Amino acid sequence: MIDLYYAPTPNGHKITLFLEEAELPYRLIRVDINKGEQFKPQFLDISPNNKIPAIVDHQPEDGGAPFSLFESGAILLYLAEKSGKLLSGELRERHTTLQWLFWQVGGLGPMLGQNHHFNHFAPQPVPYAIERYQVETQRLYSVLNQRLASHPWIAGDHYSIADIACWPWVNSHQRQRIDLATYPAVQNWFERIRQRPATARAMQQAQPH
Repeated sequence: MIDLYYAPTPNGHKITLFLEEAELPYRLIRVDINKGEQFKPQFLDISPNNKIPAIVDHQPEDGGAPFSLFESGAILLYLAEKSGKLLSGELRERHTTLQWLFWQVGGLGPMLGQNHHFNHFAPQPVPYAIERYQVETQRLYSVLNQRLASHPWIAGDHYSIADIACWPWVNSHQRQRIDLATYPAVQNWFERIRQRPATARAMQQAQPH
């Protein structure tokens, strides 16, 4: 059993998407980041960076004590290796997947996150920042569109943790002032993932109880 410390954010959705797709049993533990629950000592013991998601695997492969992990990219890689799903063992496909996973955690997520912040949460408008992150968002969508124009999935021929990492951020495209029709390959990819049964189950977890 895996405990998932979760909030309904793009990074939180990554892990529910994987767990539902891989059909791994898990227990969802909601962390109300609006109430500051991410700063409670018991959560910081698991996620010292005070961010969700985080997991505790009560049955790690080494048979030892429960193992905790934070950072969504690291969690996806761990779960893929644990389950043997959504990450190829073939050298080229595996490392192609990992390069796009790192592209997401190092670029797509942080830049789109800044786009969200300056468009929706900054206490006063900062035109330079709004323009900077909008232009970078558009550039990243263009990179993704070019990749998907020649490959059915981000890593190549198979759905993988690279797709799972990117999809929740693209799911917020309207908040980023992005019209997916401008990026037809991304739009096609987005809709195919949206229609997967596992995606529907994962997103259902985001609904208020």
